[in-house]
Amino acid sequence: MKNSLQQRLAQVAERFEEIGLLLSQPEVMADQNRFRTLSQEYSHLDPLVKTWQAWLSALQTRDGAQEILNEAGNDADMASMAREELAGAEHELARLDAELQLLLLPRDPDDDKNIFIEVRAGTGGDEAALFAAVLFRMYARYAESQGWKLELMSENSSDLGGYREVVARIEGKGAFAHLKYESGTHRVQRVPETESQGRIHTSACTVAILAEQDDVNAIDIAPGDLRIDTFRASGAGGQHVNTTDSAIRITHLPSGLVVECQDERSQHKNKARALSLLQSRLLEAEQSRQAEAQAEDRRLQVGSGDRSQRIRTYNFPQGRVTDHRIGLTVYKLDDVLAGNLNLLTAPLRQEQQARLLAETGRQ
Repeated sequence: MKNSLQQRLAQVAERFEEIGLLLSQPEVMADQNRFRTLSQEYSHLDPLVKTWQAWLSALQTRDGAQEILNEAGNDADMASMAREELAGAEHELARLDAELQLLLLPRDPDDDKNIFIEVRAGTGGDEAALFAAVLFRMYARYAESQGWKLELMSENSSDLGGYREVVARIEGKGAFAHLKYESGTHRVQRVPETESQGRIHTSACTVAILAEQDDVNAIDIAPGDLRIDTFRASGAGGQHVNTTDSAIRITHLPSGLVVECQDERSQHKNKARALSLLQSRLLEAEQSRQAEAQAEDRRLQVGSGDRSQRIRTYNFPQGRVTDHRIGLTVYKLDDVLAGNLNLLTAPLRQEQQARLLAETGRQ
């Protein structure tokens, strides 16, 4: 490991210790915003500092083993033990060095944020709407397996029990980090239940993953740019929801964006959720506009979020799922639809990490 990197890691360890002391001070504990900011920084640095300390320990073990080997002389047993310990320490150093490189990669500031997930039926009519429901259940099961909380915000059901559109909020640490690569067009190939000839149909849905924005990053919205309508919620939600005008529809007049929330009984809560979703959509639109001016290779990055891109195909007759961005095919369709998304998301994250490591090496 380069001396410059070791110096950087030593500075990180000093900062980690400094934050630990600050968090125990009464004046910091009394300032909720500062305490929250420092706590988040402490949590982020914790795995890096622990890995660095483990690397230092392995380095000490290696140097000690090398010293014993140098002094072993004709003592074959001592030399053998020293070589074994030396080999183990060098292996551990290599492993920890690779782990430190990953931990030092540029971090997406949105990775720990909650998300809004939007699933919409695309080409394929009723079959696309039914597949949208399958996808939404897949994400709901994955969220449950991660211990995250899912709140249904709005839904537009089809006649056969699918979704023309469904929007939900997922609350949980790392939600965006794990699901951000899901944005794009998802294609399905299967025989619809209404198909009497047994022919395979192809249909598609689009998925959008939006990081929920906090007040610091939120785009300013002038009150005069909004039209806010209340209406009576439809569908599931309980008798109270269906008999009061608690649902909220917000139209952002300059852009024409429309968001709805009808899940909460409280009109105030629905308005807050809808405004948060609007903020996220506006921020994503601005980021997409800026990204268009960037380098050509952005389109090749994993998880570019281009919704016109066919990112994945679910082939039911063959029981396989193919992610076209990295050429990955797994023959575990049932497992994936049951919520075992790590079969796909883990390789995508590894691909992105490898890309970042390669870019870092060129700098």
